[in-house]
Amino acid sequence: MHQALRSRTVFRPAAGAPAAPGPRPHPQHVRSLIDADALRVLHRAARVLLADLPDLTDRLVAALQDQEPAYRAAVTSDPAAIWQEVHRSLRHSVASLIDPRGSRDAARRCSWKIGATRAEQGLPLDALLHAFRLGGSLVWQGLIEETCRTAPEDVRLLVHIAADVWNFVDEHCTLVADAYRQVERQLAWRRENRLRVLAGGLLDGASRIADLPETAQALDLPEEGRYVVVAVTAGCPSDAAGARAAHGRGRRVYWHTGVEADYGIVLLGENESGIEGGIEGGSEGGSEVGRGSGSEVGRGNGSGSGSGSRDVGSPGRTPVVPPASGSARTGVSTAVSGLAAVGDARRLADIALDMCPPTGGTIRLTEHLPAALVVSTPDLGAALVERVLGPLSGLEPADEAVLLDTLATWLACDGSAQRAGERLYCHRNTVLNRLRRYEQLTGRSLSRPADLVEISLALTARGLRTR
Repeated sequence: MHQALRSRTVFRPAAGAPAAPGPRPHPQHVRSLIDADALRVLHRAARVLLADLPDLTDRLVAALQDQEPAYRAAVTSDPAAIWQEVHRSLRHSVASLIDPRGSRDAARRCSWKIGATRAEQGLPLDALLHAFRLGGSLVWQGLIEETCRTAPEDVRLLVHIAADVWNFVDEHCTLVADAYRQVERQLAWRRENRLRVLAGGLLDGASRIADLPETAQALDLPEEGRYVVVAVTAGCPSDAAGARAAHGRGRRVYWHTGVEADYGIVLLGENESGIEGGIEGGSEGGSEVGRGSGSEVGRGNGSGSGSGSRDVGSPGRTPVVPPASGSARTGVSTAVSGLAAVGDARRLADIALDMCPPTGGTIRLTEHLPAALVVSTPDLGAALVERVLGPLSGLEPADEAVLLDTLATWLACDGSAQRAGERLYCHRNTVLNRLRRYEQLTGRSLSRPADLVEISLALTARGLRTR
């Protein structure tokens, strides 16, 4: 009885013994004969497929409808165009099997054109490659079926050219993918360039009213809505990216990269009037001259603590939100209605950005409107500084700095000499004496509202000018 299992003992020839003979390869002339016979079988079957190409085309179109959902809609919408494309591709491919040198270039051009066309139409690349592999499989199956029908004994010869057939399929799949990706890159570049042109025109205020619907669709923003523009600049790209992410978090925003700053067109919610604190922490900046207890100089008394007062910073030192993204400087416009007004919002964002200190931070224009007035008209701001603060220029620089610092701190403390003294580390009477000296030097009265407004604006203009 023969053993059912091979022994685990492995026979090893003795050292120096000749190696066991392996299978001998076919002589070169034998391989040549086999290859020639295989090519003869291939050409014979391929000619039959070429003569019956309409039937092969119908079978491939049916396979695409059945097995590739992305092609199903295309076949349904334009069956004649799909049939012609499939027929043309199969004709070039089968002809290349018969006459590779004469048909190869035409077949490559055909595959490249199909890849480019399908990219323009938005057909997924995976679906396109699947279609080409289905076509290759169908042609190979047709070759085998035809050979089995006419000369079954020759089927074995097709094995010798199977690799060549499938290498041809892989080559054309690579061609299709290259054409598809090249056109895809071109389309992406055109689309991005078109977006930049539309967004740039919107931010420059140069968009035509007739272009607004197209711009709204391209930017995926409603034509009618409330918007703010955020201007961001930073010395480090990572800081700029961090600021962009912070101001765009949870919002619909389109970012446009400019030469000197990045601009975000931010869509506000229904109940929002602007981008408030919470993105980088709140700020209650700005000088609120009309609030508080008025002038203690005119009354010459009291603590002036008032009720409901708050620390609002000082004119000349525009309060900013502490930077959340390194050195990034950010300016946020006031809210505007509709995409048509985004150009105005961009100019306001630029004003807010100009008010930002070099060290970084965020200026929201709604919190610094008085400062924005003097920034937007620098010539008038300089004239105001000269008119209101010019008389102090005759003092020693140290004396001038003390008076200006005291004046700004007193205004920031809502006219409270007590709190101003605490900030300046001096007695409240010292604060009052300095304020009276300012009045004597300039001829202005800190108890007169009109003078207070001019003094506050002048201090703000001077602070922005000396940055």
